[in-house]
Amino acid sequence: MLTLADVIEALTGVRPIGATPGISDGVVDSRLAIPASLFVAIKGNRTDGHQYVSHAFANGARFALVQHEIDPSIPVVDLGKPISADHAFPPLPFALCVKDTTKALQTVAAFWRRKFTTRVIGITGSVGKSTTKELTAEILSQRYRTLKNQGNFNNEVGLPLTLLRLGPGYDRVVLEMGFYEPGEIASLCEIAKPQVGILTNIGTVHASRAGSQETIAHGKSELVRALPPTPTGSAILNIDDPFIREMANLTQAKVIYYGLDSKADLWADEIESRGLDGIHFKIHHGADAFNLQAPLIGRHSIHTILAAAAAALNEGLTWQEIILGLQHATSQLRLVAVKTRQGALILDDTYNASPESMLAALNLLNELPGRKIAVLGGMNELGQYEQLGHNKVGIRAAEVVDKLIAFQEKAQLIAAAAQKAGLPGEFIEIIDDENEVIQALNLTLRPGDVVLVKGAHSLRMDRIVQAMEVEG
Repeated sequence: MLTLADVIEALTGVRPIGATPGISDGVVDSRLAIPASLFVAIKGNRTDGHQYVSHAFANGARFALVQHEIDPSIPVVDLGKPISADHAFPPLPFALCVKDTTKALQTVAAFWRRKFTTRVIGITGSVGKSTTKELTAEILSQRYRTLKNQGNFNNEVGLPLTLLRLGPGYDRVVLEMGFYEPGEIASLCEIAKPQVGILTNIGTVHASRAGSQETIAHGKSELVRALPPTPTGSAILNIDDPFIREMANLTQAKVIYYGLDSKADLWADEIESRGLDGIHFKIHHGADAFNLQAPLIGRHSIHTILAAAAAALNEGLTWQEIILGLQHATSQLRLVAVKTRQGALILDDTYNASPESMLAALNLLNELPGRKIAVLGGMNELGQYEQLGHNKVGIRAAEVVDKLIAFQEKAQLIAAAAQKAGLPGEFIEIIDDENEVIQALNLTLRPGDVVLVKGAHSLRMDRIVQAMEVEG
C-alpha cells in the first residue's frame, strides 16, 4: 500500500522516518473520499478543489495535496521548504503544500509505478479504446489479477489516480490513454511505462484541438514510440487502419497486427452479426482457426475482440482462457438497448459521438429488423472535419433509416446531407427542444420499431431515452 513516506519521498527525495500511515486510494472529488484516502485539490475551470478539503477530511481522507491557502484550521506541511528525515508531522489529517497539485500527483504515481515490475498494457485510439480496455482486462483476468482505469480515468489526472491503487497483488495493468493534444500520451507513458501498446484507429474526434488526422495519428503514435524494444515490448496494431499500420516503422517493439486482412497475425472472417444476440465469426492465428460467438454487438466489435485476444496471446494466455473470457464478457459499448411503452426498442448510445462511432451505430441499426428511426445530434471538436464528418453520417443515415430526427443546430448538417442523399424531406424532422423530440417519438413509435439515439455528450440526449424508457 502507498504510504505517506512514499508520497513525501517522491516529492522531495527525502524519506521521512516513521511516516508510515497507509493511503487507501487517491481522489479528486471530495464526495468520493474514503477512510485513509489522499485528496488531491485541483483548481479547475469550473471549481477549485481547495474549497473541499474539509469535506474530504470529513469523509475520511487522511491527507490532501494543495497548492495554495486553504481553511486555516487545517494543518499544512510546506514541501517547498527543506524537510528532514525526522520531521515532526502534525496530527492527522493534514495537507501537503506543493507548487502544482496535478504535477505532484503525476510525480507520486510515476514513483509508485516504478516500485513494481508489473506489466502495463496501454490502449489508445479515436474510437473503441474504452471497450478494448474493458475486454482486454476481462480476458486477462482469466489468469491474472488485473488493474484497469475506471470509466474515463484516462487523462493526466485519472491515469495517475489509477496507478496509486497498484500493489503487489496485481499481475497486469490495463490503461486507456486519452488524447487531446500532442505530447499528452508521451507524458502518460512516462508515468505508466507501458510494455505493450494497443492502437485501435485514427479518426477525426478532437481535431478542433489537435488539428488534422495526421496530427492526431502522430499524437497517438507516442504510445508505440514509448514502448521498450523486443522482446519486452509489443505494439498491437490495427492493420486495417492505414495510419496505424504505418506505426510499425516507429517502434523497436515487436509488432503484432490484427484486423480483417489475412496478412495480419490475428485476423477474422465469416463475420455474422446476430443483432442484440452478439456476433459470430471465425478467428485465425497461424495454423489455429476457431468459430466463435461473442456477446458484443455490431460488426465493428470484431476489431475490439481481435485487439483484446492479441494482447492476451501476447501475455501468454491459452486459447481456452481467451475463449472463456470472450464468452463470459460483460463489457460492451456504451450502447444500451431499452424498451419503450409502445413496444419499440431504443438503442441508447448517448455517451458521446464521432463520425466513426456514428457510422458504427448506424451500421448496427441497419442490421436489426423493424422500422428504423434515428435521433441524431451534432458532433463536437471535429475542427476542419466538421462539415465532412456530418455529411458522412447524413449519407449513411439516408441509406439506413426510415425516419430521421435531427436534434439541435449542428445536426442540421446531417439532415441536409441525408436529404441530398435521397431521404425524402417528409421523413426528416429538425427539432431543437428535447421535449419536442420526446413528443414526436411518442406520436410515431409503434411495436417493432428500432430507434437509435446518439449525439455529443453535451447535448444530454440521455434524457430523451430516460423519458421514453419503460421499466421491465
